Amino acid sequence: MPTLPTHDSPAHLELLRLLEQHPDYSQRQLSVSLGISLGKTHYVLKALLDKGLVKAQNFRRSDRKLGYLYVLTPQGVHQRFKLTQSFLARKEREFKMLQTEINALRQELADQSTDA
Repeated sequence: MPTLPTHDSPAHLELLRLLEQHPDYSQRQLSVSLGISLGKTHYVLKALLDKGLVKAQNFRRSDRKLGYLYVLTPQGVHQRFKLTQSFLARKEREFKMLQTEINALRQELADQSTDA
């Protein structure tokens, strides 16, 4: 069973960033841009709406369809900032760990080449 995204998941951050840039995107456009299913997009968007991080406003896309404008609330902007900080810190830790692993592997290869 797939795990559902938590409030601090990368999907939440990416959706907040995308909505800030494209508040007029439909859920289908959001789904394509994020590279996730329409159902998961709806789930993540609903979670952001329920938490008050995003506000949906009706607008008319055409004579026959209603659309929504998704606007980040001040809380949503603050949450996007916090998530960005957290994501960056996590990626920097991963980067340092990878650098350490790469250096160890290089040393291992160097040691093996001198033994041969």
